[in-house]
Amino acid sequence: MEGGSAIIVRDWINEVPALLMAWYPGEQGGTAIARVLFGEANPSGHLPLSIPTDESQLPPFINDQTAVTYGYLHGYRWLDDQQETPGFPFGFGLSYTSFKLAKLRLDSTRLAPDGTLGASVDVTNTGARAGAEVVQLYVSYPGSKVLRAPRTLEAFQRVELQPGETRTVKLEVKAADLRYWDTQGSSWKLEPLHYGVEVGSSSRDLPLTTTFSLAGA
Repeated sequence: MEGGSAIIVRDWINEVPALLMAWYPGEQGGTAIARVLFGEANPSGHLPLSIPTDESQLPPFINDQTAVTYGYLHGYRWLDDQQETPGFPFGFGLSYTSFKLAKLRLDSTRLAPDGTLGASVDVTNTGARAGAEVVQLYVSYPGSKVLRAPRTLEAFQRVELQPGETRTVKLEVKAADLRYWDTQGSSWKLEPLHYGVEVGSSSRDLPLTTTFSLAGA
């Protein structure tokens, strides 16, 4: 498919083994699409958005008012908060090979308020073709006193692997990126929480989990 707006596929999507979304690929798009369809190139793209199963999963679209106020949560954050199952989740993508993620470990389980959290995960190409995977790290904020998304993408890394190859991917999360804006104090705040870490291949495929806390909390 080619396009840049909503395309309804629910009437037939379960009847095909895969779907290639080319967006607007430009003047060389035909060549690029053919290379993927005939197996000359192995796709490795991952969705930068969520595709809902049904329009009812989305916030209401209001086009008959001069002023509209929407809430804080959008996209995959909204779907996660509403416990809705998307048709295709944020970060999702297929390949002609397969990958396995294992052995998530943190440099430390205590993060300094001005520090950076380092995370490592082993990625193995378990298929028969060379390909690329995008490893995604999400952070959650259980017990936060303000409205937060159930999980937020904080780091990602693309890795290219030969068949059977394993490489260690390193990801980093800055403490400053975990802050929220305190509207009363007009300043950024970092909460003393036990933060959750989830790592996987999309916002709904996160097999590796661990936790860390804020040093001094």
